[in-house]
Amino acid sequence: MGDNGDAGVCAMRSSCGMKGFKPLPCPYDGPPREPEGDDDRSLLVEVCGAEFASGPVCCSNDQVGALKSNFVQVEAFLASCPACRNNFRSFFCSFTCSPRQGMFVNVTATQESSSGQTAVKSADFFVTEEFGRGFYDSCKDVQFGVTNGYAMDFIGGGAKDYRAFFKFLGDEKPLGSPFQIDFPTTPPPEVSPYNAPPRNCYDNDLTSRCNCIDCSAICPTLPPVPLPNAGPTCVVGSLSCLSFILIITYSTAILGFLTGYAITTLRRHRREKSYERVALSEETASPRVHARGLVGAGSLSQYIEEDSLGAQSESRRLGRGAALLDPIITAQPRQYRLNNVVRKAFYHLGLFAANHAWLMFSIVFMIVGLLNLGWEKFAVETDPVRLWVAPDSESRLQKEYFDEHFGPFYRTEQIFVTAASSVAASSLNVTGTSITIGEKSPVLSWDRLKYWFDVEQEIRELESPGGFTLDDVCFKPAGPRGACVVQSVAAWYGNDLYDYDPNTWAGHLEDCAWNPVDCLPDFEQPLEPQFILGAVPVNDKGYNDYVKAEAFIVTYVVADSLDPHQQAIVTDWEVALREYLTELSERSGAEADLSVVFSTGVSLEEELNKSTNTDVRIVVLSYLAMFLYVSLTLGSGSATKDEDGVASSLTRWIRNLPKLFKRSTTSPDLSTDSRNVPTILPRLPRGLFVNSKVVLGLFGISLVLLSISTAVGLFSLLGVRVTLIIAEVIPFLVLAVGVDNVFILVHELDRQNTLHGPNAVPNSQGNYASPLSPTNSHRLAFDSAHADVDDGSLPVYLSAEERIARTMAKMGPSILLSTITETIAFALGALVPMPAVRNFALYAAGSVLINATLQVTVFISALSWDLRRVESNRVDCFPCIRLSSRIALPETSTNSSGLGWMARFIRRYYAPFLLNPVTKGGAMIVFIGAFITSIISIQHLQLGLDQRLALPSDSYLVPYFDSIDAYLDVGPPVYFVTKGLDVAGRAGQQALCGRFTTCQDFSLTNRLEAERKRPETSFINQPTASWIDNFLGWLNPVNDECCRVRKNDPSVFCTGRVSARLCRPCYEGREPGWNITMDGLPEDEEFMRYLKQWLASPTTAECSLAGKTAFGDALSFNADSSQVEASHFRTFHKPLKSQDDYINAFAAAHRIAEEISEETGAEVFPYSLFYVFFDQYAHIIGITQEVLGLGLASVIIVTALLLGSWRTATIVTGVVGMTVVSVMGIMPVWGVSLNALSLVNLVISLGISVEFCAHVARAFTSPSQTTVVGGTVATGRAEEQKERDERVHAALVDVGPSVLSGITFTKLIGMCVLALTRSKLLEIYYFRMWLTLIISGALHGLVLLPVVLSLAGGQSFPPGSDEEWMTSIIRNNDYEYA
Repeated sequence: MGDNGDAGVCAMRSSCGMKGFKPLPCPYDGPPREPEGDDDRSLLVEVCGAEFASGPVCCSNDQVGALKSNFVQVEAFLASCPACRNNFRSFFCSFTCSPRQGMFVNVTATQESSSGQTAVKSADFFVTEEFGRGFYDSCKDVQFGVTNGYAMDFIGGGAKDYRAFFKFLGDEKPLGSPFQIDFPTTPPPEVSPYNAPPRNCYDNDLTSRCNCIDCSAICPTLPPVPLPNAGPTCVVGSLSCLSFILIITYSTAILGFLTGYAITTLRRHRREKSYERVALSEETASPRVHARGLVGAGSLSQYIEEDSLGAQSESRRLGRGAALLDPIITAQPRQYRLNNVVRKAFYHLGLFAANHAWLMFSIVFMIVGLLNLGWEKFAVETDPVRLWVAPDSESRLQKEYFDEHFGPFYRTEQIFVTAASSVAASSLNVTGTSITIGEKSPVLSWDRLKYWFDVEQEIRELESPGGFTLDDVCFKPAGPRGACVVQSVAAWYGNDLYDYDPNTWAGHLEDCAWNPVDCLPDFEQPLEPQFILGAVPVNDKGYNDYVKAEAFIVTYVVADSLDPHQQAIVTDWEVALREYLTELSERSGAEADLSVVFSTGVSLEEELNKSTNTDVRIVVLSYLAMFLYVSLTLGSGSATKDEDGVASSLTRWIRNLPKLFKRSTTSPDLSTDSRNVPTILPRLPRGLFVNSKVVLGLFGISLVLLSISTAVGLFSLLGVRVTLIIAEVIPFLVLAVGVDNVFILVHELDRQNTLHGPNAVPNSQGNYASPLSPTNSHRLAFDSAHADVDDGSLPVYLSAEERIARTMAKMGPSILLSTITETIAFALGALVPMPAVRNFALYAAGSVLINATLQVTVFISALSWDLRRVESNRVDCFPCIRLSSRIALPETSTNSSGLGWMARFIRRYYAPFLLNPVTKGGAMIVFIGAFITSIISIQHLQLGLDQRLALPSDSYLVPYFDSIDAYLDVGPPVYFVTKGLDVAGRAGQQALCGRFTTCQDFSLTNRLEAERKRPETSFINQPTASWIDNFLGWLNPVNDECCRVRKNDPSVFCTGRVSARLCRPCYEGREPGWNITMDGLPEDEEFMRYLKQWLASPTTAECSLAGKTAFGDALSFNADSSQVEASHFRTFHKPLKSQDDYINAFAAAHRIAEEISEETGAEVFPYSLFYVFFDQYAHIIGITQEVLGLGLASVIIVTALLLGSWRTATIVTGVVGMTVVSVMGIMPVWGVSLNALSLVNLVISLGISVEFCAHVARAFTSPSQTTVVGGTVATGRAEEQKERDERVHAALVDVGPSVLSGITFTKLIGMCVLALTRSKLLEIYYFRMWLTLIISGALHGLVLLPVVLSLAGGQSFPPGSDEEWMTSIIRNNDYEYA
């Protein structure tokens, strides 16, 4: 082309034909020329500025006109930032018209145009790096709010540096340059690169300075804020300060304890040696001296024969406190009136139930039947929002406000497509939590594209049963006649592959991915690659290799509505789409080697409401296992003592069987044991048939089911709906809790039968009571003179009714204590505002209360029937069959206690071991250490509930949510809603805007822009779509294709069909004119007039700032449309991958909204679709503290009232609290997060923990007179300690077996079956938590509680009057410890 380096020489000029709709310049190496006329000069100055007001130029008038048309197309993107706009204009005006053009432009190739002329084909444009960087920097942050994107996405293809920016500007393309412009980095010596001083966005010159939104350099700096829900700020190494202090304190305390114990032991050892020498010299003869240190020493006194004078002499010699072992001297019992009233009430209730069983059954079942009539109003709640969001939740109210004023959020039908085949494991590069990125081969290929284009065509043609198609339900931003929003790879190809082939498709996809503005879909919005391509690998040069993406994403945006009819239409089509995609996912692997996962608008609700998690087999197995355990265990305690068991009977039969085939030489006599006589069939023990409790156990479990049914009827009558969680969990919970009382009552009845039944043990004097008939009249124990009657003061034999009544009198208060605390604790779960959880808590509390009521009424009646059956030798299950009595000699030892094997083990081994001082100290150290460890662990407790856990394990939505985490790199949209703000007034406008100099420094838009620049704490990473800035920019007369009015009548707006010569820009010629100070911009009625026109103007290529498409639903007007009632500003969260991300994003958005409200005075709240489900986490910690605190308060109050001892109640409450803390400490270890479900389980843990403790505490406070020897008043610390040890020992023997077999084992059986469930939700939040609770509760109730009670327990209250208590002490000699 020759040397164009001389000054005043052009490289090209004028036009030599067209390419498409754009002119091609002619090569020209002559001198620049003056414009031909004043009009040409005026046009040049208008387009390129005052620097071209004089002198020759290298462009013609038609080139200037083309420049003007091109500038109009980009004006909407650049007008808000003068520096970028003027740099852009100067850049292309200099390239086209500069008189020094030949010094930095060199034509490198020519072509023949359509008119036959020689035109430029390519040219080099030499630009200095300084100008290139300055030009790019002035434009890189300029935002285009319509798309929540940047102007650089449109004018620079999303370039990340000035070289990529220049490349995009220079590439030949239909919507860009008609010829190729290259930008060499190394100019030849004869070239002088273009080096005009670039304008900076932060310059104070009004022709350069931009606003904060488009120029981060001038934005005010926000004060730092911590990450929402951040960890502790005070740390010592890797430990929080709290953990460090607890560890140091605990270690110091243990060290001090061990040191003190060693010193005390050493001193005692020396003192004992000295005492032994003194004792030997005095020749002490009394054996009581040697028995003082034994737990249960009082029981030894029954074997020591000495006169009263000797005893008094011994007491005087041993000093203060020695009289503790003399019951007559020291017995001074305390009485607790409420205790006596409760015992008396339960005694009469038991007596009535036993004597009038049919009447009790009639009354109770009539009430239960009436309550079950409530099933007529039975309803199941299935709506996820009504299930998981409180009606008065702030987020729910905000969602309802948003839906009412702006319409419901769009419904999305989303599909993830990946290759069905996998690559070798060696190629893996990134590992995610559920999907391994890089495991699958690239999804895109020519054949797969053709296959998927056919799929999308089938979806467009898909017709629902109601006759509706995608076109009837999709979201159309341009109006009813516009195109549907479908985000797909196919949109880059215009939904048609006709113009492409196996060699060109990949290049086009790369071009579209890098320059989305060049591949606009039919809905005219740029489609960024992160919306449609997932897991894009990076090549060797560090650039994304889009063709090798592992997944592509297809999203159909469907319009939602509050109109039920329109909702039905949408749902109808979505169901059809779900069926089609289900069928497609099954065949796509075979047809195209593709894996398809998806979700539709109806999918989540359908899957949440599926009952596949309710595995009927597991429920049946749980109840069957409990039935077998109850039936076998209940009968074991009442077996005949001298009768062989099943195993021994079979062994004896097998051993004697050969004798049948031998000839006997001797005849049997009376001395021969009949059990050794050989028989053809084994002689099974009678207890196997008579003493078993199969029917009773079945009845007890039936009461559990009946209590659940009654609770459902009651609460259905009250309008409380059932949820699937209730159906799945309540049967297990009530089964585990409800069977406990059955064991406790039956075990106590066995004890009463041992003491007062037909085979009762003879009394200490060796006199046998006359055997009274069960039909004889009984003696009422609670007469007018006595509140209770002890075991030892009555005849040995009592009638069945009396034994039933005494059983109720003994265990009724314990059942009352545990039932009240459990019911209150469960009911406190109703304080959790989430409806699903609140309803669960109410049903649980109601079921437990009803079940306990049935057990102390109709079960007692059934128990009395079963007792009569046993005593009349009738077979269980077949009561019509009566076995004959066997002749047996009374060989029972007079010292036998009648205790079961578990009680004997506790009496002989466990209790003495536990009450050993060394064991006590070790237990306290271990449990306090566990408590400290739990507190440290709780600090790592996470918040959240993965929605995948709430789905059936085989749901197709599980892989869909996995795909979102792995492949979707776009966060959810978030709207900042303003309401009650006068946007027509200047103050209201300045509180919202961001592109004008008089906007508030921290206006809503400016604040959101500032927060966008710190996404690590704001969780916002996209520009804000500001309707106020776009609207006022639409009025700018520079955008002469936007707001236009008729020249002859400015009150009439011009539409797109009106000829341009009849119209002018709205603000052309206004005084003051349009300016960035907002002076002269519309207000009040004029503002509303322009605003309505802006919202009615469709977005076009000539005016992209029009509001109909992008902001048509961003404003809500009052009833007469005279003012704006509410508006929203849209932005996006950064990609959220975990529950922590969602919770922190929710918290950050609300923090930002609150700060905007404080700074601007406007009422602002954030809204995103997921907020309603995460609102609970803003309050969950406070609610947890409140509910557990109230629960513990209720425990201490109820326990103190029913036990009559604040000290014991405080100990019980402390142990219960430690149990709950231990459960919370295990939660992080087992992957259990804190949410509404786990909170309710913690409340349940609190209630059930009381059950582990209540019976032991009750037995400690009100010990049985058959198990305690000695008085209740002790003098001296040592004597008090011994007295507490006695009561703890007695309590463990008395109720320990019931707690272990009736509470611990029953709960383990009921809960362990949950391990077989297919539901992760049930496994994690119920099986794991309840298993932890059962183990921890048993350890705390049977280990820690007895230890603490023995160290600091409160005083006891004997159940009888003074005379009876003293008499029973004197007569009692059938209990022993050793």
